[in-house]
Amino acid sequence: MSKWIATSNQGFSPYGMEELRKIFSQITFVQLIPGEVYQFEVPLENDEVQAKLNTSELIFVRHIQPIDRMVTITGDITGDQRSLAEMIHYIDSSLAGKRVATHIRMSKMHQLTATKQQLKQAMDEALLAVGAEPVLQQPDLIIALFAHKDEMLIGFGTVQEMGSDWPGGAIRFQREEGQISRAKFKLLEAEKVFGLDYSSFHAAIDVGAAPGGWTSLLLERGLKVTAIDPAALDARIKDHPALTHLRMNASAVKLPAGSHDLLVCDMSWSPIEMSKLILKLQPALKPQSLAIITVKLMHKKGLQSIREVKERLSNAFTIIAAKQLFHNREEITLFLQKKK
Repeated sequence: MSKWIATSNQGFSPYGMEELRKIFSQITFVQLIPGEVYQFEVPLENDEVQAKLNTSELIFVRHIQPIDRMVTITGDITGDQRSLAEMIHYIDSSLAGKRVATHIRMSKMHQLTATKQQLKQAMDEALLAVGAEPVLQQPDLIIALFAHKDEMLIGFGTVQEMGSDWPGGAIRFQREEGQISRAKFKLLEAEKVFGLDYSSFHAAIDVGAAPGGWTSLLLERGLKVTAIDPAALDARIKDHPALTHLRMNASAVKLPAGSHDLLVCDMSWSPIEMSKLILKLQPALKPQSLAIITVKLMHKKGLQSIREVKERLSNAFTIIAAKQLFHNREEITLFLQKKK
């Protein structure tokens, strides 16, 4: 028997729980943060659960944390800090010489008096005492703590096992001065989650580009961009020398075959109409080119929309991954590769 904490985007925990039900025939759930964070229990050991998770597609489960320790909250700052330090000293043999990140989250019902900063400081000091290096990013190991009611639920895992090196998978980007739109964060997160480097591409198609949040990022990375949208692009990029703006509907666009190696699309259109446009434009991509597109989950038929889009696009593309990223809202992101 093992216990875990899973996290989905706010309002999408029912989708995440349904995904987990399809993997585990016997599973029970407890909501920790309604609509977002939930505990589940299955009659399997940790390694068995992890093996099943590693071979399953999880679109709406953004982050997974095992519950390896349960520490009672004392209600006293010093006492809670001491409990965490003692836990780290108890497992010191597995931490020495490792880069370790501590992730601390809390439900609204927690009974802690210590702040996140106070708990993290105590844990970092204990890590240093056992020869570990406290880090924020690129850790060898993550110690994840979730405080709920009178307990601290603690789990250990790698970035790959938990799905992110950010607490709860909530990837944060700093808004830049002059940034055109927050939509840029979705493309930045896709780059990180899918292991991409946009600067390695040469020519991109941005379908439904206005006002230009995604186009601006690709231009910054040195790509030539063909932006397709009848609406105007932001004045800060419209005259960029590497930009070609086709001010027309994407359905009317014809591009030279094999002229681009990346396609991105973040259109607020119905999933089916968006799929038709992507398929119409795909001849302009070289074989094995990549695509990143968002699929809007409309009319509360999210799972059906995803299935239909996958079926349509699979004629021309291999679907590498489907994920609801932290910066997605009523949508998911697809990562595709064009077939030969």
